[in-house]
Amino acid sequence: MSDAMQSPNRVIVALTTLALLVLHGLELVSVQPNRIVPGEAYRLGEIMGPFDAVLLSLPLLAGLWLAWHPTVRRLRLLLGLDVALLIALPWALAAFSLAFVDSGQPYARAGIGAGVWSLLFLLLLILIELRTRLNPTRGALLLVGGLVLGSLTLALVSGWLDTLALLREYASRREQFTSALLYHLWLVGAAVSLSLVIGFALALTIRSFTRLQTTTFGVLSVIQTIPSLALFGLLLAPLAWLAARYPLLAELGVQGIGWTPALIALVGYSLLPMTRNTFVALEEVPPDVIEAARGMGMSPWQIFFQVRLPLGLPVLLEGIRVTTIQAVGLAAVAALIGAGGLGTFIFQGLGQAAMDLVVLGALPILVMALIVDAGFSALAAYFRRGVVHD
Repeated sequence: MSDAMQSPNRVIVALTTLALLVLHGLELVSVQPNRIVPGEAYRLGEIMGPFDAVLLSLPLLAGLWLAWHPTVRRLRLLLGLDVALLIALPWALAAFSLAFVDSGQPYARAGIGAGVWSLLFLLLLILIELRTRLNPTRGALLLVGGLVLGSLTLALVSGWLDTLALLREYASRREQFTSALLYHLWLVGAAVSLSLVIGFALALTIRSFTRLQTTTFGVLSVIQTIPSLALFGLLLAPLAWLAARYPLLAELGVQGIGWTPALIALVGYSLLPMTRNTFVALEEVPPDVIEAARGMGMSPWQIFFQVRLPLGLPVLLEGIRVTTIQAVGLAAVAALIGAGGLGTFIFQGLGQAAMDLVVLGALPILVMALIVDAGFSALAAYFRRGVVHD
């Protein structure tokens, strides 16, 4: 890539400007004497004073200038600034906690305000934009991720963040959180696995019987359009009746509330993207490749497993990615019908007006969705490159 001057990167300019406005305009943190009493919120100027607040803005102002007059070298410098701010963020929260939270009050806590969450979101968006522009190597990306995660881990291990309200909520519910996380993962894994098997079978069926294509996709589309809470409600009565009619089902845990309606609903919502992507993956293999395989004397089964399936694997993985991300989010809603999982913390927090408890449930769901998206996208890209090279 040439180091010549480029036109201003308006995306980064806009994001950096928003970051400056957020840094000075929104409440960054708050201090509460306990979980119930409302806390006192602080903006940057109230924490550091006007002069120090301006000094803290210099990295963002420098980033604004670099994005307005970009070269490859300046964009790399901007990447370093962005990563440095991400590394410094947990330590800034630690410094605030040590300075403003009274250690003599055992229930005092520091709350993370909307300003910090917004600033974190904007810095991550800038990082994504710079990754697109600079196209760094995989090693560079791993280094950036390692530095940011390492800084956060070190700050957590140091104990200086223990007075954060989010960590206090976690500390008082450690076993419940672990149980809910594992249950959430189990529910998502079971739903995706079942939808993969059923969706694969449906895709093979409608490939063999083309008249069923319109009907099958129509039914799956109707299921997809039903609101999640409505679908959970529709399943309550028939499942309760089955459990009452057949004691064996009740012994297996089948009932109107709990994991059974949640799993059925998650599978139902997952079938459309899974079936559609599987069907497209198998159908979009070039006909000349299939003819060449037949000319080599391959049997239909050999063509399917050695040609059609490997070539369609990237598209199939995209379907699994979409399905898994969707299931990660919907599994939280299933907590309303007693299915458990991380959604339990979200709805408990909403009922108690405890936003840190809401974040305790929502943040792992967000992280899981990001990991799933990055993992399956990388896997699909890997197999796609393998197909191109072959």
